[in-house]
Amino acid sequence: MTTKKRQLIKKRQDYISWDEYFMGIAILSAMRSKDPNTQTGACIVNKRNKIVGIGYNGFPVGCSDDKFPWTNKGNNPLKTKYFYVCHAELNAILNSHSRDLGDCRIYTFLIPCNECAKAIIQSGIKEIIYLSELAAMYQKNENTPTVLAALKMFKSAGVKMRKMKARGKITIVYKK
Repeated sequence: MTTKKRQLIKKRQDYISWDEYFMGIAILSAMRSKDPNTQTGACIVNKRNKIVGIGYNGFPVGCSDDKFPWTNKGNNPLKTKYFYVCHAELNAILNSHSRDLGDCRIYTFLIPCNECAKAIIQSGIKEIIYLSELAAMYQKNENTPTVLAALKMFKSAGVKMRKMKARGKITIVYKK
């Protein structure tokens, strides 16, 4: 190819942004979850846009997902999933290939709960990017005590929160 012809070829303009790319990885990770009600994913990225951790919600390693409850309703909390499931954010931190997550950012579906907030803050992650559209899809309320506690801790610790509005191609991936 001649130099003149090469100059006429321009790069594609409809590629996805870094935010869409990393949120897409979080969405793809969520597809590994066996939870029949809510599938969530998380992706941790460092300052150089390198993925350092990925996770999805599920039971801890060694706990059979056939022997623990998947239900999210019931009078006895020991017979629901809530005491047993590891959230996507925690799994991404625990599965990270780097123990230094300082100045990283995490892409996740929803505003993290208070328990994940503690792990995020302790790990050194400085920014949370979440998809607002999924909160409505999963009927999660941003005014629950667990979310309000998380927001209070994030503010106190100087962790930035950013709501990402999905556009274009990424909206296709997470539609049920």
